[in-house]
Amino acid sequence: MGVRAGRRRRWLRWTTGVLAGLVLAAGVLAVLVWNGIVWPNRFLVGDYEVRGVDVSAYQGEIDWPVLAAQDLDFAFMKATEGSRHVDKRFAANWAGARGTDLVVGAYHFMSFESAGESQAAHVVAQVPAEPGTLPPVVDVEYYGDFIADPPSGDELRGILDPLLADLEAHYGAPPIIYTTQEIRSSYLGEDYDRYPLWIRSVALTPDLPRTDWEFWQYSDRDHLRGYDGEEEHIDMNVFDGSLAELRALTLD
Repeated sequence: MGVRAGRRRRWLRWTTGVLAGLVLAAGVLAVLVWNGIVWPNRFLVGDYEVRGVDVSAYQGEIDWPVLAAQDLDFAFMKATEGSRHVDKRFAANWAGARGTDLVVGAYHFMSFESAGESQAAHVVAQVPAEPGTLPPVVDVEYYGDFIADPPSGDELRGILDPLLADLEAHYGAPPIIYTTQEIRSSYLGEDYDRYPLWIRSVALTPDLPRTDWEFWQYSDRDHLRGYDGEEEHIDMNVFDGSLAELRALTLD
């Protein structure tokens, strides 16, 4: 019994040590991922030549020449939200980014609480229809109480459809739709395939054929030089095509 008990104790100590090591390693990995030091998707975007960022007031004041010099080709910036809100850094970001070689675009965060027509008018009042810039983006995602209680498909489309139509009429090009895979499959699908798709998938590659999307937001935990805001991270994206193909999407 003494020999068996000794073996059992050694086995328990070994097992406990292995488990403790695994827990420690998992904790270290979680910290590295949370801080953006390790990010799985970075290993999966190597064959995409065209990269870009998206920013908002959370990145604070941006030194656009410094940011643009870090192997970037395009930048989206938040312009508006709902029917009234304007991102406080939009005007400065638009002017600063337009002063670089970046292909520039603006995005609108769609509200489920105001009409699509009034939201479109708000975008038009703030975002210039300048040749060489990308069509406006409509950001469709759940927020606040709508995360737990999302709108019906009819409610969402009742806002989205006139918003897209009015923006296309003003800017002369189909707007880009930014959304999650869940919303795309549940609400949009093939009915909106005529609009360029910017898909968010920051954990893994998009669960969609590459032919179904133009832009992929692959990370929300990167660090670059050139900004100093309350948000230390910056979102990273790729375009599925060449720089010439990206420029072909811009306004005439």
